[in-house]
Amino acid sequence: MKRTIALVVVAVLLVGSCSGMSNTQQRVLTGGAVGAGSGALIGWAAGCPGCGAAIGGGAGLVGGYIYDQYEKSRGRP
Repeated sequence: MKRTIALVVVAVLLVGSCSGMSNTQQRVLTGGAVGAGSGALIGWAAGCPGCGAAIGGGAGLVGGYIYDQYEKSRGRP
């Protein structure tokens, strides 16, 4: 129960803290968060959720940055 409450508090803080960020920062953070979450699930199935979250988070950060550069090349903010 405590773990669920902690996760909800962290999620609310992350969502609320994105309001003053640039589009690049938001896309990179979103990519990292999605990657870490996905990596943790895959890592959990493989036996090492921390390893999966770290690898997925790093890949998500890079993916978010690449997506941001793509959107900027198309003239979107």
